Amino acid sequence: MHLVKRIEIIANSFELGKILAGLDKAGVHGHAVIRNVAGKGLREGEDLDMTMLDNVYIIAFCKPELLKPVVENIRPVLNKFGGTCYITDAMEIRSVKCVASM
Repeated sequence: MHLVKRIEIIANSFELGKILAGLDKAGVHGHAVIRNVAGKGLREGEDLDMTMLDNVYIIAFCKPELLKPVVENIRPVLNKFGGTCYITDAMEIRSVKCVASM
């Protein structure tokens, strides 16, 4: 197991391409996207159910040293178009032997 950073972003789907490009430019090449996300934000008056555009949830993992370029690339997009980003610690388990023993 080794330490990685978990990046979770919720934004409107219109900005998905810019966000994924920012992750890729920072060196984070893998991600998952969940479309049509609904919910209620932490800020007063923010309700993801009431937006005109679909929202997306993006989850990605990266090495801790890639975190600074990720933030530098993603923050301007979120500041301009809205959205949230959370970064937490996670542990990755690499499995190199996928053969079950019997």
